[in-house]
Amino acid sequence: AEAPELSPVQQQQQQQQQQQQQQQQPPQGQGKPPVPPFQVQGRPVFQPPRKNIWRISEDPACREDVLRVCPKHTWQNNFAVLECLQDLREADDEISSDCNHLLWNYKLNLTTDPKFEAAAGEVCKTTLGEVKDCAEQEPGKGYIISCLIEHRANITEYQCRQFISKMTAIIFSDYQLICGFMDSCKGDINQLKCGSIRPGEKDVHSQGEVVSCLEKALVTEEKIISQNCKKAILRVAELSSDDFHLDRHLYLSCRDDRERFCEDIQGGEGRVYKCLFNHKFEDAMSDQCREALTTRQKLIAQDYKVSYSLAKACKNDLRKYRCNTDNLPRAREARLSYLLLCLESSVHRGRQVSGECQGEMLDYRRMLMEDFSLSPEIILNCRTEIELHCSGLHRKGRTLHCLMRLGRGDKGSLGQNCQQALQTLIQETDPGADYRIDRALNEACESVIQTACKHIRSGDPMILSCLMEHLYTEKMVEECEHRLLELQYFISRDWKLDPVLYRKCQGDASRLCHTQGWNQTSEMLPPGAVFSCLYRHAYRTEEQGRRLSRDCRAEIQRILHQRALDVKMEPGLQERCIIDLGKWCSEKTDPGQELECLQDHLDDLAVECREIVGNLTELESEVSFVANNNIE
Repeated sequence: AEAPELSPVQQQQQQQQQQQQQQQQPPQGQGKPPVPPFQVQGRPVFQPPRKNIWRISEDPACREDVLRVCPKHTWQNNFAVLECLQDLREADDEISSDCNHLLWNYKLNLTTDPKFEAAAGEVCKTTLGEVKDCAEQEPGKGYIISCLIEHRANITEYQCRQFISKMTAIIFSDYQLICGFMDSCKGDINQLKCGSIRPGEKDVHSQGEVVSCLEKALVTEEKIISQNCKKAILRVAELSSDDFHLDRHLYLSCRDDRERFCEDIQGGEGRVYKCLFNHKFEDAMSDQCREALTTRQKLIAQDYKVSYSLAKACKNDLRKYRCNTDNLPRAREARLSYLLLCLESSVHRGRQVSGECQGEMLDYRRMLMEDFSLSPEIILNCRTEIELHCSGLHRKGRTLHCLMRLGRGDKGSLGQNCQQALQTLIQETDPGADYRIDRALNEACESVIQTACKHIRSGDPMILSCLMEHLYTEKMVEECEHRLLELQYFISRDWKLDPVLYRKCQGDASRLCHTQGWNQTSEMLPPGAVFSCLYRHAYRTEEQGRRLSRDCRAEIQRILHQRALDVKMEPGLQERCIIDLGKWCSEKTDPGQELECLQDHLDDLAVECREIVGNLTELESEVSFVANNNIE
């Protein structure tokens, strides 16, 4: 096979390089091995003289290891041998330090050798013409190939894609081969004692451990990572987002779990990551894989682009609804929570978000509800409450529901900061729009939904309303009752979290209560203030003016009917009447009895409590009148 024709400048550079290598070439096996031919579609991109052919399997440093652990059909192919030695499973198969050192130098040569950059220039000529960033990179330092890897999703040339695919597997096997990573993270590696930074001292597996160590430090609040290294870590995670083989630590930690849970899942486009995420809390999932998956999910929470499927599915919607505007700090706009709030706001305003993007959003909202440790604000502000009341309940959203129970005042209480962090998380995940996001609720209420709410489409927001209508009936089960009241307590404190109420009343709320957008929250408004404003206008006469629209009024009536069963779901009433509840109604604990008790003692109540109970009584009377007379 003939070598591709090089330009005069490239030929001169190649001749100078060859002369230098001939003068400095160490004995074979003791330094940098000569680079073998690279195949694309069976044709060598370049071919050194036959007498200089070098094979890993024949080098003294690796010969015994290759013969011992690699199939015979791989011995003549350096890339096949390299893949074999990098992906060893058993501890007994570990290779010698001399062989590790040789492999590292071999890979370093591949990424920096001018011949490979010349080959990239040939097979990726059209791509380099389109991606100016790569064409302008300084040659001889591995930057050109690293740049092409970064842009590989946009490569359309078949031969170029093949070439870059092989180079990607090599580069991601060692953090020191990734362009710019070493320069950005050298200080952090030393400070955090994440491992050796000297080539060859650590074996291939521990090189992945260095990146893993830095990732864990990045997602741990107590440890500080420099901004440059943080960017480099997230960039590496983003570049490996489509193929889980490229996240070396996760790949090695989850190989058995992938075969157990995701054997039939085709690799690429982040599909294996998604499959493993869905099985993270299965009993058969190994601890080391679960830990690696959690670290990657935390990286996604910091930068949504670490999820290939989410970034791809929502790319157009993010641009369409200006969710990644240039005037925001990158650290803020990249956060998963910001993306979810921005796109959820568009959905609630009736804007069209693609079904593929909404499906991805649903998956990641469920992910945040399942595992509280993915939310730094919960970790930071609720640590004491979790340690005292909710330890050992980590899986399937149980910790968050334990915190919700404390928020209701059942078996303890929440600090103000924890309460706010929990309220914010519930807005980000928006389980009121689709009960399936809350796995603990979904599992607890499945039997009730199948019997009492089977006429409602799965995932419809009216499922929660249906469950509330069957609260304290013979169809309700105790565990569902608890999970439902825990969630509804927080939904009742922010009117936007009831999607049906928001859709029917957003015009009235803006006109009468001066509300802001769905993803904007005013800290000046107390919990339940907007709903209180709406129901104050619900029973005004036409002469008094400024009444609610018919649809909004019907929603207010629906919610008041449901909340009458539990005063804790009416924030204003609970806050203003807590003394009177203790004074007059401490023995009234059955459903609806507390409100009836307050109504019976209306003249004895404190002024603030009497006012809100009076308003509720008046509106409740109107609801009954409308229902009894079948008036719309």
